[in-house]
Amino acid sequence: MRFMVFKNTVLLFVVVALSCASKTKKDVSENNTVSKDTLALINTKDQDDKTIIVGANRTDAYLPLLKGKRVGIVANQTSVVFLDAGDKKQDTRSYTHIVDSLLALNVNIKKVFSPEHGFRGTADAGELVSDGKDKKTGLPIFSLHGKHKKPSKEQLKDLDIVVFDIQDVGVRFYTYISTLHYVMEACAENNVTLLILDRPNPNGNYVDGPVLEAQHSSFLGMHNVPLVHGMTIGEYAKMINGEGWLKNGISCDITVIENLNYNHNSSYSLPIRPSPNLPNDQSITLYPSLGLFEGTNINAGRGTEFQFQRYGAPFLDKSYYTFNYTPEPNFGSKYPKHEGKVCYGMDLSNIKAERQFTLQYVIDAYKHATNKSKVFNTNNFTTHAGTAKLQQQIEAGLSETEIRATWKKDIEAYKTIRKKYLIYN
Repeated sequence: MRFMVFKNTVLLFVVVALSCASKTKKDVSENNTVSKDTLALINTKDQDDKTIIVGANRTDAYLPLLKGKRVGIVANQTSVVFLDAGDKKQDTRSYTHIVDSLLALNVNIKKVFSPEHGFRGTADAGELVSDGKDKKTGLPIFSLHGKHKKPSKEQLKDLDIVVFDIQDVGVRFYTYISTLHYVMEACAENNVTLLILDRPNPNGNYVDGPVLEAQHSSFLGMHNVPLVHGMTIGEYAKMINGEGWLKNGISCDITVIENLNYNHNSSYSLPIRPSPNLPNDQSITLYPSLGLFEGTNINAGRGTEFQFQRYGAPFLDKSYYTFNYTPEPNFGSKYPKHEGKVCYGMDLSNIKAERQFTLQYVIDAYKHATNKSKVFNTNNFTTHAGTAKLQQQIEAGLSETEIRATWKKDIEAYKTIRKKYLIYN
């Protein structure tokens, strides 16, 4: 395996339409005004040394690797080059999509591969996405969340290199790391180099949760890692290679363009929602804990504007839970759980959410269900948890402290493995 990490940069290239330079909360390439003539050069020495610069913005480090190559790209709505490089709040930064940016720089992009939620990030969770064509660029789009989750030999035969640029949130059942696995495997099998443009992990400051057991492996968790794995996409790719997790122990030729001024204690606000139902920092922080509700019959805010910031169900005790809401179809949730029914539960949208994982919400919901047989969708909860033990422990009435003690040894073993592949402190 050849692994390269670039630590220094001289120039930061940002493609932006000058007529749109004053815009915020917009993809400034949306009006098809991006061209090579609008290439702006920003010297990174003028940036605050505390500013996080994502891999995609470090075009000086990776454009030479794409020159003269036939390029495929795994991308979605988060795959952007930022105009203003500051670490700013969500939806306040101007940007261009990396596909538009690279095309403007005469990079020979042949095709796009899209993960769960699709290239533009509008499909429901779990919804199958079809192949198609991007209306803006005319590029063919091949879905990696439809009939196939792995690029085929036919799709890779005319490519020299594949670029992977997707924003992850650091949770095992968030499927972008499974897509990464299959892309690495396909590239390794077909002798195609993989270029990974790294991005910060907003939940990268800790490792927690039950470690996946091999018999419960699925697209919601392919590797024996904790529910919160504490790695960036670039680090995780190194671990996939290093631990021999690809089929037959093969290794993918990867190059990682690392983030600048980032470490695992950095606070990073995602400027673009990484999927339809993670609309803001609060939802992303709470997602590791509330995401387990996806494996139950309890609604986690889908069908409202506060996804993963509340939870509830018609069968939770309304004398204990004074808050209620009614899920209705909306962006990202065509068929929300308990649609049109009053759900009793808890509103977490205004709490000070700590960057940590807790079982307390799931334990409380089970404890205060008027009909406990309705809480768990057994197979789905086990798939999300990565183990059948967690449901059994909750049903047995174990406390969070008692449950945590049962996975402590596995967590420590994983941290030893993880340490070998960390790029950032």
